Amino acid sequence: MTLTAFNAPFKSGSCPVSGGARGTVRLTAARRLQGRILAGAGLVLLPWLGYLAGTLPPAEAAAWVVLDALEAAALLTAGTRLLHGDSRHRAPAAAAAVLLLADACLDLATATPGTELATALVMAVGAEIPLAGLCSWLASRRT
Repeated sequence: MTLTAFNAPFKSGSCPVSGGARGTVRLTAARRLQGRILAGAGLVLLPWLGYLAGTLPPAEAAAWVVLDALEAAALLTAGTRLLHGDSRHRAPAAAAAVLLLADACLDLATATPGTELATALVMAVGAEIPLAGLCSWLASRRT
């Protein structure tokens, strides 16, 4: 339901739309793949939210669940907008990039030495930083 609100069709108003008629971008195979990657990453975060809520102490769980929920929302919004050829994918992609980088930094800063730190490093290098890079690149492109 929330994605419908975020991805409502553009109507007339004061918000300028770039990238062709009615704010669309050319939907190439690369754009479809990028949209699937972002939407898939957002979907993967949803069960992770439940895991965090169930395994962390309540005070920590609240902070991590909110951060990851915001990441999931931004990734899903950017991904679905890309899949629909909507040029308004840039703002949620930029938000996702910032949130992913913040998550990687916080994970590394709060991890205890040993397995927890190794896991945080693998997640940062293998998932969060590459996704943040893709989101930054998508947010900065004009078409």
